[in-house]
Amino acid sequence: MSSASFPPPGPKAALEEGAALTPKFDEHGLVTAVVTDHRSGEVLMLAHMNAEALTRSIATGDAWYWSRSRQALWRKGETSGNTQRIMEMRVDCDQDAIWIRVEQTGPACHTERRSCFYRRVEAGAGSARLVIAPLGEQS
Repeated sequence: MSSASFPPPGPKAALEEGAALTPKFDEHGLVTAVVTDHRSGEVLMLAHMNAEALTRSIATGDAWYWSRSRQALWRKGETSGNTQRIMEMRVDCDQDAIWIRVEQTGPACHTERRSCFYRRVEAGAGSARLVIAPLGEQS
């Protein structure tokens, strides 16, 4: 399935105010998806969707993504059991990013952490380092 399964993006006014879902896929046929927990708002992961992943996600209510490293379509949790049930899906103003609010079962990250965003960036003298820190922890 290609981006042809969605109408092509129209003029700015249609993108920003219209009712038609017309995602602006990039040159690789992908749109960025930001995934958050529907209850807490915690950012769980960032992924990419092609037209088929977006179509399947809308049709099934399960989160589907495109793996850039494997060049393959995948349903979140198909091998790990850590599934994502879509509670709400939104598109940004120019339809080049998707926000998916999910009910997460198990960890979202392949490292078995709740979120893929488990490291905090700390600035130092002319450099930065990463520190593993639970979400909500104050620095």
